[in-house]
Amino acid sequence: MDIRIDDVIEEVREDARGARDWVGRLKALVPLRDRLELTSPPILAAKFLRYAMSLRHKRDSVADDPDARSPDFARLAADLFRALGRFYFRLEVQGVDNVPAHGPVLLVGNHNGAMLPTDGFFTQVAIWDRYGPERAIYALAHDFLFYDEQLRRYALKLGALRAGHRNARRVFDRGGIVLVYPGSDLETFRPWRDRNRIVLGGRKGFVRLALEAGVPIVPVVSAGTHEQLVVLTRGDRLAKALRMHRWARTDVCPIVAALPWGITTGFLPYLPLPAQTSIAFGPPMTWPELGPGDAHDPAALDRCYAQVETKMQAMLDELTAGRRPFIGRRPAPRPGRG
Repeated sequence: MDIRIDDVIEEVREDARGARDWVGRLKALVPLRDRLELTSPPILAAKFLRYAMSLRHKRDSVADDPDARSPDFARLAADLFRALGRFYFRLEVQGVDNVPAHGPVLLVGNHNGAMLPTDGFFTQVAIWDRYGPERAIYALAHDFLFYDEQLRRYALKLGALRAGHRNARRVFDRGGIVLVYPGSDLETFRPWRDRNRIVLGGRKGFVRLALEAGVPIVPVVSAGTHEQLVVLTRGDRLAKALRMHRWARTDVCPIVAALPWGITTGFLPYLPLPAQTSIAFGPPMTWPELGPGDAHDPAALDRCYAQVETKMQAMLDELTAGRRPFIGRRPAPRPGRG
């Protein structure tokens, strides 16, 4: 392929202009104090500790408001993760056309990367680039993000809502997209040896939600996002001994190896390793023979859940076939060569 040096130089200049523009928008949208606090692991760890030690987890109406999403702030985040995907994670996207262009949709993903959910941001970027910013995604998130006033404000600006069916239905009523990770802490802290396994944990609430609302489920899986750190153990027994579900709403107490901390708790933000990342969207899944009245039928829930889990595992198996950790898939051999 003929590469002209002038074209390369112009591309570099254009990227530099884009970076300067992004920094300017960041300064306009996020005050310096907030930028420093939101990127400080000790401050973020202290926020989580305050949440965990509180005897009362607040719930208020502002955390349920889809109108709190800021298109400008969502664009800022999308532009950042688009650049990270291109230059740092070598992101590949497959099947985004499987997401319906209009109407309510429930995206069901495999959760990776511990406290740095890049899979969610890459999902947002893929749909943004395919359908534009009007096709907004609302992610259902852990209560922790809505306990702290500062984190809540920015979570809402991104389009995050406190996990719950009521919030999801409000988005569906607007014809919007809801993103859920049923595996939650069980999946995002699964050990390294299980990085290519779907672990939804038997949590069937997403199936009940889809049947009640009559919306299609679009499975979305990613590979590489769980190679940004190494989870040594999920710490199920330790979490049970510490009764962490009662005071932190989590069933795990993970130990991980991550930059720059080395061996540490999985509840700290970290510097992700530059693992090649792939994300794939599957065809919509519907059950025309089932209706809202079947949402509380255990047999129907079990059947739909098993079909979604099986489909997601098949998609992940395909993404990881021939994959080398951190590097990605081996390139296909050229025709005529062994």
